[in-house]
Amino acid sequence: MMGFRKSFSILVVFTLLGMGFTGCKSQEKSRTMTISGEAQGSTYSIKYISDEQEDLKPAIDSILLAIDMSMSTYRPDSDISRINAGDSTVVVDENFRNVFLGSQKIWKESGGSFDPTIGTLVRAWGFGPDHHRIPLDSTRVDSLLQYCGFEKVALTPQNTIWKKDKNIYFDFNSIAQGYTVDVIVNFFLDRGIDDFIVEVGGELAAHGRNTEKDKNWVVGIDDPLQGTEGRTFIAKININNLGMATSGNYRKTITDSITGEKYVHTVDPKTGFTKKGSVVSTTVLAETCMEADAYATTFMVMDLERSKEFLKTKPELHAFILYMDENNEMQKYMTEGFKALLLK
Repeated sequence: MMGFRKSFSILVVFTLLGMGFTGCKSQEKSRTMTISGEAQGSTYSIKYISDEQEDLKPAIDSILLAIDMSMSTYRPDSDISRINAGDSTVVVDENFRNVFLGSQKIWKESGGSFDPTIGTLVRAWGFGPDHHRIPLDSTRVDSLLQYCGFEKVALTPQNTIWKKDKNIYFDFNSIAQGYTVDVIVNFFLDRGIDDFIVEVGGELAAHGRNTEKDKNWVVGIDDPLQGTEGRTFIAKININNLGMATSGNYRKTITDSITGEKYVHTVDPKTGFTKKGSVVSTTVLAETCMEADAYATTFMVMDLERSKEFLKTKPELHAFILYMDENNEMQKYMTEGFKALLLK
């Protein structure tokens, strides 16, 4: 069953470097374990070091299914699909509440640049579950903007969702996958497993160390302009006790079958139009993968200079932004926190 797919936040592919190892934390007890499979319309991959031999894949798959049943717009029987269809009696679970409140916080901090109530417009542009795009002009977009705005929804004391208009459509695809990573992280920490790396659909988090090589986990970020002749990395970083996500506009587009015009998948919640700025991709590291996921999308919506100013107020976020200059050449912007993570 399909789960989350990125409607307006598609991820740069990550490569986990130095992970094809067979060594162990302790030659007598601990060893590296691997879990992988399909999840949320994509795949997941987990490596952890433990002296337990228990198969944890069923537990992981159970977590993934529970989140799917809560927030996947690709499942008509999920809570979010029922809420989107107008059912105001749905009592949402802890996963939904956490993502709702996290979205509300980042919506406020970003001045509305991050807004998961943009689902009606995402669907109209053809990036929803049915991939059906309707003809859009400024008048039509303006009419759909009335169904967008996090100030028009609320979590009630009864844990139901109030919507000012029944046509408001939630789309948590730019935050829920990062949240999923966090839930799995907490699952391992609760079990006393401290050395691991978790990746779900490109979103990831790492804790502890690659103890076989006695160093932090290393992650490579693909060059978005690389050709087909071979894989190249734009950066390699050390990652420890952080969540990481990347959003980019260069891979997922829709072409109008009549006009031939291409539309990128990032929709600006303020204008209702797809974003066609200079930013190519944004990578964000944060304390949680949920935050990293949401802010990676946020900085695709914000103009580059506004993103830079915003990041000055959030030193706990480590960002790496690729953008095209006036000569159409790719440039890099890094926060000091990101620079400190670069593999020397």
